[in-house]
Amino acid sequence: MSSTTLLTLPARRRARAADDEPNVPASMQPSAGTRTITMVVLIAAALYFLLPLWWLFVQTTKTRPDMVNTPSLWFGSELNLWENIRSVLTYDGGHFTQWLGYSLLYAGAAAVVGTVVSMACGYAFAKFRFRGRRYLLVVIMAGMLLPAALLTIPLFFVFSALGIVNTVWAIIIPSCVSPFGVFLSIIYCQTVPDELIEAARLDGASEVRIFFTIVLRLLSPAVVTVALFIYIGTWNEFLLPMVMLRGKDMLPVTLGLYTWQNYDTEMLTLQVLTGSMLSVIPVIVLFLALQRYWRAGLTQGAVKA
Repeated sequence: MSSTTLLTLPARRRARAADDEPNVPASMQPSAGTRTITMVVLIAAALYFLLPLWWLFVQTTKTRPDMVNTPSLWFGSELNLWENIRSVLTYDGGHFTQWLGYSLLYAGAAAVVGTVVSMACGYAFAKFRFRGRRYLLVVIMAGMLLPAALLTIPLFFVFSALGIVNTVWAIIIPSCVSPFGVFLSIIYCQTVPDELIEAARLDGASEVRIFFTIVLRLLSPAVVTVALFIYIGTWNEFLLPMVMLRGKDMLPVTLGLYTWQNYDTEMLTLQVLTGSMLSVIPVIVLFLALQRYWRAGLTQGAVKA
């Protein structure tokens, strides 16, 4: 009797699946039930995250009466999307486009500067041994555990003494400091081979040149991943600009839409919902454009080289 006939039915199925993927052993192939359960869980998770976006898009296509008289997850009697967008872009002197521009400025500057700082700190912690290293690591871990809101009021007094309250620096400087970004960078930088760094030092390269020309290039997926974390965190920042900024000119889009929501003289629900949908588009485009980088970066530090 051949060895194939001795296989049980699940084992045969795994063997057939292994034929489709020859690099994966048959024993590691998931069963049909496991695949089905995994697919059901993934679909449920996708619906959980996409349903609010669908609701937001549907509401922005409606008129005010349709928002009340039609199902919340389906379109109304008439398409009013372009009229709602025009209303958002022109309302209140066109402040929405100004807020969107400042959000791009805050998030973009914080992502660029914060990523360089985080990766530099991660490289130093991963590849150098110096006095006080363990204590600084404890400080970084504590910074990850502390809510950022606890530091907002102390930062306000510091920035007020420096005279930079109600300026873009009051938002960009705190957003560039990311303990979580430093923690990720330490893990990523540990995957850089020490032999490569030593070879560069023997060739006369300085540490700054090694960092910018070798480390950052090798860890480009990791760089994009850290930058996206900082970018999204700054884009969604609410309490910090509320405390640091005065007036409506330099507000980010999140806080600007909040000021519309609190108007007592008129109902601006449609404008707020449409503005929220428009503010999500840059983040979605950024994720889609950089997905091949951050998907690789999420697993780059999983196994040390």
